[in-house]
Amino acid sequence: MTYSLFIGDQLFSSWSLRGWLMLEKFGIPYDLHMVGLYSGTMADDLAPLAPARLVPALQLPDGTVVGETMAIAETLAERHPDAGLWPDDPAARATARWLCAEMATSFQPLRDDCPMQLAYVFEGFAPSDSVRNDLSRIETLWAHAAAFKTEGDWLFGRYSLADIFYAPVVARITGYNLPVSDNARHYCRQARDDPAFLRWREEGVKVTYDPFPYSIDVPTRPWPEVGAD
Repeated sequence: MTYSLFIGDQLFSSWSLRGWLMLEKFGIPYDLHMVGLYSGTMADDLAPLAPARLVPALQLPDGTVVGETMAIAETLAERHPDAGLWPDDPAARATARWLCAEMATSFQPLRDDCPMQLAYVFEGFAPSDSVRNDLSRIETLWAHAAAFKTEGDWLFGRYSLADIFYAPVVARITGYNLPVSDNARHYCRQARDDPAFLRWREEGVKVTYDPFPYSIDVPTRPWPEVGAD
């Protein structure tokens, strides 16, 4: 049972990162197909999957196409109930769904002002009050998730779809050196040091861009090494 996953550029496509982690982290077999977000081929690349028009898009083994990341998440959880995509505890599972849904529909200032990029860290970026409000809300949700932990250091203890949905937030906090609490910074370090996240970024940095998308006029420093802030 092999799926076909269509994703965009790995340095920048936050939703593609989510879709890829769902399959990669839970050992679900897939074939990977790259869609040209910045090369101008996106419409042609996705034409066989119509009416899907965004990445990620997932094609099931029977040919069914699923768009939108929340739909992909629920489809995979339904088809692979033993993989553990959601927390086992019903209350934790309901709360994890809430956190993922809020991530999918909210935090527009953070998305607009801090597009995901995994190349380096911007130094001196000044977040707006709206971005700071988003960060405060995210920390509130992360703290709420921690109340359901029994063991482990991920949002709900064991790695779940909640960690996947917030992985691009980790990238944004890191890439723009955003102000967060020590607890949040520790979680971000753990998430970006995860082997799957490291593999994703390793593939992304193989591609060069001129001009670099989302460049801003502030100094940069290298992306943190494993174990470093």
